[in-house]
Amino acid sequence: MRCYQVSGTDPACNLALEEVLFSRLGPQEPGIFLLWQNAPAVIVGRHQNTLEEIDRPWLLAQGIPVVRRNTGGGAVYHDLGNLNFSFMEYAPERRRVDFGRYLRPVCAALEELGVPAVITGRNDLEAGGRKISGSAQCLRQGRVLHHGTLLVDVNLEHMTAALSVDPEKYRSKGVASVRARVANISEFWQEGSSMARLRAALAACCAPHGPAQEVPAEVLAEAEALADRKYRTWEWNFGASPAYTERRRQRFAWGTVDVRLDVVRGVIRSCHVSGDFFAVAEVEDLERRLAGVRHEPQALEQALEGLDWEAHFSGCDAAVMQKFFTYR
Repeated sequence: MRCYQVSGTDPACNLALEEVLFSRLGPQEPGIFLLWQNAPAVIVGRHQNTLEEIDRPWLLAQGIPVVRRNTGGGAVYHDLGNLNFSFMEYAPERRRVDFGRYLRPVCAALEELGVPAVITGRNDLEAGGRKISGSAQCLRQGRVLHHGTLLVDVNLEHMTAALSVDPEKYRSKGVASVRARVANISEFWQEGSSMARLRAALAACCAPHGPAQEVPAEVLAEAEALADRKYRTWEWNFGASPAYTERRRQRFAWGTVDVRLDVVRGVIRSCHVSGDFFAVAEVEDLERRLAGVRHEPQALEQALEGLDWEAHFSGCDAAVMQKFFTYR
């Protein structure tokens, strides 16, 4: 396998680069091993409802993006304490996923740094009974992509905050993440270890037939264009979520408001507002305003601009209700 070590940390560009390299694999390609890191981001699985996996207000406040990947599995938090790896092979004879084929050399690399990593379940690595790595895999048109994340020195408090969400809030047919007890690899590695040493060990164990290479400039340019076209778009990162229903309910001093939204491809198809509040305006006006609107804060703010909140919810604070309906 040829090894590429990527220096850029833009999550949209890195996922786009992975897709471009994967799409270029052909019968003559010996395979690719990719090492890359992302600046803080949440990466959701291909079949997940993005909103079901994240604490959107916290991420917005932190300026942390959410990006959808092409493979299945659960949502993960990335930062520069995280090291990601990708294996890509042209293997048309392969008919089933095989996680062990790619996780065994990763375990060997970790062992060189004194980390007692073992493969658990189908696609995880553990050390000391805690998860240190998760993987995903797909087979497409004779090609195999296996990629995973290694928790080296991740900010676990930020991880918990980013992926925290009320399980009663959303109902969808998406694939929900399974939360596990996690640990950083740095808790287990021997003295003198570092991210650089781990990178070197992974390159040696996973792509032993040559030194790391630079990604060709034309490939990087193609990846940047794909990132703009796909991985930086709301349509992919949020709109591609499975259909879902969201329920928001809050008790205010003047009454309770219950909002239910049916969302398809990220667009509100119907809205129902109920509660024990008093109003002089018809609630149907508010419901009609939200139908057909993207389920994201800016679009909701525009749709609700100029609404007489006091007429719809007697005794309310307009600014509070604006935040309640737009997630600000």
